[in-house]
Amino acid sequence: MFKFREVTELLVLVALIFACHASKKVTDPLLPAFDIEGHRGCRGLMPENTIPAMMKALELGVTTLEMDAVITKDKEVILSHEPFFNHEITTGPDGKPVTEQDERSLNIYHMTYAQTQAYDVGLKPHPRFPNQRRLKATKPLLREVIDHVEAYHKLKGGRPVFYNIETKSQPATDNKYHPAPEEFVRRIMEVINSAKISDRVIIQSFDFRTLQVVHKRYPAIRTAALIEDFDKRNLEEHLKALGFNPTIYSPAYSLVTKELVTKCHDRQIKVIPWTVNDKEAIEKLKQLGVDGIISDYPDLLTQ
Repeated sequence: MFKFREVTELLVLVALIFACHASKKVTDPLLPAFDIEGHRGCRGLMPENTIPAMMKALELGVTTLEMDAVITKDKEVILSHEPFFNHEITTGPDGKPVTEQDERSLNIYHMTYAQTQAYDVGLKPHPRFPNQRRLKATKPLLREVIDHVEAYHKLKGGRPVFYNIETKSQPATDNKYHPAPEEFVRRIMEVINSAKISDRVIIQSFDFRTLQVVHKRYPAIRTAALIEDFDKRNLEEHLKALGFNPTIYSPAYSLVTKELVTKCHDRQIKVIPWTVNDKEAIEKLKQLGVDGIISDYPDLLTQ
């Protein structure tokens, strides 16, 4: 039978083990303890990257709105996953669906904001999201989205959400479909700073060049490194290529392991995988200790 001193020593040892484990959890005084991110607003339920999608995501209780940004000919920042009008979701000014053959010629970087508003991205049924509500919608200005979201919170109260904004760029299409990284980041930051929401912004990208610009020019802004499922480099190789530790490591969810989560947490990096649309997969990822999840169906995370 244990003596009192032995029991006390055992309890202290257990407490130290738990304390060490807890200390590895990444903390940020502003970021949610577990981040519920609505992918492109809530793509499974509403037309992607539109104001209705963002407002619905707020109603569902997301803590972060995930969105994609591109730049127009007249240097406006608008929401769009591609720097062109994707045939899957677009109806042209003539009321006819945009074809796959035509989509690449509808280069948003060569169009003014006013010209982009002639194209609808909410009426055409999405082939992969049959439950998505159909409604008339256009690609909105980033500042317009922010105005609507901030007004919602002033009216409803509650904790203001974060904005996770992806720069849609790659080296091969610099100055063809988008500006080079320095200008791309500057245009987005002009909107963010004007709206005075910089303490609630994350800039994410698969293009590490834009993250490097953010880290150098705007060091107070949080960054998220997006990782494709076909990228065979490991965490250490990604961090070496990036040149610094991002706030968030955001891999395709199939890449997440307990070992990866532990390695990130040891470096004070949060792990928020994308895009998880299955309840069972969500629960498995939570058990692995991820710090949040990006989903087309944020209602799966708020139920």
